[in-house]
Order: sequence, then C-alpha cells, then structure tokens
Amino acid sequence: MGDDSDEHLLREAGRIATALGRMFPGLCEVVLHDLRDPSHPARVVENGSPGREVGDPAAELARLSDPGQPGVLQNRPSRFPDGRPAKSTSIGIENAAGRRIAALRVDLDVSVLSPVALALSNLVATDAGESPEPQAHARDRDALRRTVERAAAERAATPRALPREAKRELVRRLRADGHFASHDAARTIADLLGVSRATVYNYAR
Repeated sequence: MGDDSDEHLLREAGRIATALGRMFPGLCEVVLHDLRDPSHPARVVENGSPGREVGDPAAELARLSDPGQPGVLQNRPSRFPDGRPAKSTSIGIENAAGRRIAALRVDLDVSVLSPVALALSNLVATDAGESPEPQAHARDRDALRRTVERAAAERAATPRALPREAKRELVRRLRADGHFASHDAARTIADLLGVSRATVYNYAR
C-alpha cells in the first residue's frame, strides 16, 4: 500500500516537473529526484543542461534526504554543470508517513536574465544633484554601479537584497579593484546596497 501510494505521488510530482519545465523552455531546468533510489535519483529531467539525464546522481542527495533539513531550500545561488549561474529552489516531497521520498528542484538560468535586469536598472537610473557632473566623474559612477549590479545579478539578487556577508565581500572586492579612488564612491556604494556610508567603510576594513 505504501509503495503504491508513493509511486502515485511520484508520478504526480513528475507531471508537475514536466509542466513547469515546458512552461519556461530555455529558462529553467526542472529535475525530480527519487530519494528512494540513491544511486540513480533523477527520475524526471525537463530542460536539462548539457550532460544532465534521467538516472543521474544528485549532488545534494544527502541534504535533500535529511529530514532535519528544511522542506524548502529556496532562492539559493547555484551553477549549472557548464558554469552558468543559477537561482535554485529545492522542494522536499513527503509521503503520508512523513518520509521524504522525493525532491523537486528548479534551477533558473540567471545568465539569461541578468543582462536584462542590468539593462532595465540602467534605463531607469537617475543621478541626484542640481548641477551636471563632470563627464569623467559620471563615467566612474556608472562603471561602479554596473559592477555592483552585475555582482548582485550573479547571485540572482538585487544589490540591496544581498546578504550582509555578500555585501561585505563585494565592498572589499571593490576596494581591492580601486573603485574607492572616486571621491564619492562610498556614498554611491552605500546607496546601491541600502546601507550607510559608515557601514561601507566598516565592510572595507
């Protein structure tokens, strides 16, 4: 009875995986992992990246199978096997007995969307101030803004939505790359990240 009901649950989950993948062709990879079969858990693969096939092992099988882990691991930065950045969500599927028997994983291809997000962000951006800035100064600030937005897009987030440690790492990278040479770089970075200028200097230490 349990095996039959589990199999029915997996078939229904497989239909959902297929439908999701076909709704977003070329944009996201959807994989249903059968956690009852540790050696070949990939049961359904839709929009699979090159080399991904039914029967493939799951890199995070231990985490997905662990009942102590959250039932949903959402919006995590990840990468496809070929290196493209992805935004990943995994959903554990439990049977009537409360045993986690499957996991539905959706990987959104951020490399497709990041340029669009960056272009839109630049399109709506405005510069504060009553007088025109020197041309070189404006170019420096635009370059800094693009760098920050690109770094956030690689993590499938906006600059302000980055976790604190990611913001700290980004600020230190900006300083190492010489972006603090501009006289108001700290203010620009603070505005983009949604923190105070003092916090930016603290992160840069």
